[in-house]
Amino acid sequence: MTPSTPQVTRPETAWSPSPGDGDATPSAGAGPATGRPARPAPAPSGGLRERKKQRTRDALIRSALELFTAHGYEETTIDEIAEAVDVSQRTFFRYFASKEEVVFAVHEMVEARFAEELERRPEGEAPLEALHNAVMSSWDDIGGAIQSVIPLELHMRTYQMIESTPALISAHWRRYAILEEQIARLIARREGVDVLTDPRPRVVVAAFSGVMRVAGKVWGEGEDVSVESIREITEEYLAQIVPAVSGEWRSR
Repeated sequence: MTPSTPQVTRPETAWSPSPGDGDATPSAGAGPATGRPARPAPAPSGGLRERKKQRTRDALIRSALELFTAHGYEETTIDEIAEAVDVSQRTFFRYFASKEEVVFAVHEMVEARFAEELERRPEGEAPLEALHNAVMSSWDDIGGAIQSVIPLELHMRTYQMIESTPALISAHWRRYAILEEQIARLIARREGVDVLTDPRPRVVVAAFSGVMRVAGKVWGEGEDVSVESIREITEEYLAQIVPAVSGEWRSR
């Protein structure tokens, strides 16, 4: 399957709608950073108020990421983010608990899509096959989902910013550890084993996650920010897990 590649455009300025404080809504689920499952932002209903809430949340994410990637995570204040969207600091905190939560908001959406896809995989698929197929299937619509909030180019810059910011690297690893445990428990449940006594779910998820981190790093360091690119890199690297572990590396 090869999805259509979204057209990537470089953002010139942060999008800044101007809803008032009354348009705020409580923050979406805090996700892996707090140990709770990652949840995508709730889809707005047809009401004008709900659409304005979603626009405010998306604008805060985009403006924050633009400021973080341009000026630095530590150097950017919450007041500056709120000002860029023309809302108060109080409104910011109704959507997000911290700057860190904003940084990983789109990541949580991506992770939630993957987890949902994994839940839907047929029972007959082996664990590694299910993980592989889930991540590849989730890329079919994830590009559009990301671009509904931020440009893919900004998503890549955010990834690079995380990798170069010590405080965020720590948070990134913490989130990864929590997410891996959630996925391992999901795999254990699929296979009818106890994750506390059977090491296989955690082992297969650790291998899968390691490959995904490497693939993401390669994508983040490249120039092609398309969904097509991340799909191809992911496919190539995941296909090497079994040969790398059990195959003969040296030619005879």
